[in-house]
Amino acid sequence: MTEFWLISVPGDKTCQQTWEKLQAATTKSNLSTNSKFNIPELKVGTLDVLVGLSDELDKLDSFVEIVIRELATYMADVLEDSEDKVGENLLADGVDFVTYITRFQWNMAKYPITESVKNITEIIAKGTKQINNDFRARAASYNELKGNLQSLEKKNAGSLLTRSLAHIVKKDDFVLDSEYLITLLVIIPKPYHNDWVKQYETLTDMVVPRSSHLISEDQDNYLCTVTLFRKAVTEFINKAREKKFIVRDFEYNEEQLKAEKEEMNSISTDKKKQFGPLIRWLKVNFSEAFIAWIHVKALRIFVESVLRYGLPVNFQAMLLQPTMKTTKKLREVLHDLYKHLDSSTAAIIDLPVDVPGLKFSEHEYYPYVYCKIDCNLLHLK
Repeated sequence: MTEFWLISVPGDKTCQQTWEKLQAATTKSNLSTNSKFNIPELKVGTLDVLVGLSDELDKLDSFVEIVIRELATYMADVLEDSEDKVGENLLADGVDFVTYITRFQWNMAKYPITESVKNITEIIAKGTKQINNDFRARAASYNELKGNLQSLEKKNAGSLLTRSLAHIVKKDDFVLDSEYLITLLVIIPKPYHNDWVKQYETLTDMVVPRSSHLISEDQDNYLCTVTLFRKAVTEFINKAREKKFIVRDFEYNEEQLKAEKEEMNSISTDKKKQFGPLIRWLKVNFSEAFIAWIHVKALRIFVESVLRYGLPVNFQAMLLQPTMKTTKKLREVLHDLYKHLDSSTAAIIDLPVDVPGLKFSEHEYYPYVYCKIDCNLLHLK
């Protein structure tokens, strides 16, 4: 599982004893893999500030998570690759999620603990908003190129009835600059091809004998040329339609066909030029946002622990990675361990534990401080 439970409980005689008690209760039954989650002693501020910060951090937590999920999803979209390949590019400070979280160390350079908790929260919020704004701009630019290219590719694919012919026809396929003759392009359904060969010369009196040539084919149709006198075009089109032969509305224009090819090549080149820098930007800024997110989790645990357990600061934060299919049992063990901390939560164990969202809502209130870190960031098809 890539889901973690981040909890904190008051220190016993020492925080080490608190840690050992959790280890003894959970690891022998293989309920979870645990690690200490080191949060430095931050500047507490007043109680009023902490109460306000609890709500502010809740909203920031949700916002940062949305940003990292969007970055992860967009990375997958841009790479157009498997989840494994995408995962190689989604790292936090150069390592995978699990390693970063289980070995979490507060980043003193980014978030100096000489600043108040409120200031650190504002630093994270400002940085994440900037990443989000930059992401919107870069994604919009790349998406426009991608959309334009897909539109052109769609025009150059599909049925011969509708697709662009820029990459199919050549100048030599047509009689050009003739006052009397014109070359038409005709779509012939494959079951009627023999009929075409036998009949095209006699659809009107003015078809040039043996002038039909096969140019291309798709799953259902052939594309053929036929040359005839201009004044017979309308009659030929009508007679052809009666026989299930469809004359495409097409006039050979070398400059226009050249422009179509150049447009597609230009957009394709621009997309390739943007691809590398975009992937690099996503990697760097996903890492930045993910690091910020885990620091928000740390701030939430710190603030909630001070509000719950009081001063002086004395709690142990611990990270649990539940073993698959043991979450209910793990919750029961934690309840037995810590129910003495808050008698009002005596019945909490009977509530559903898989509650959506990350807020410290009433449905996620336990005798210990708790929040979930869900690292299932990708939901690829």
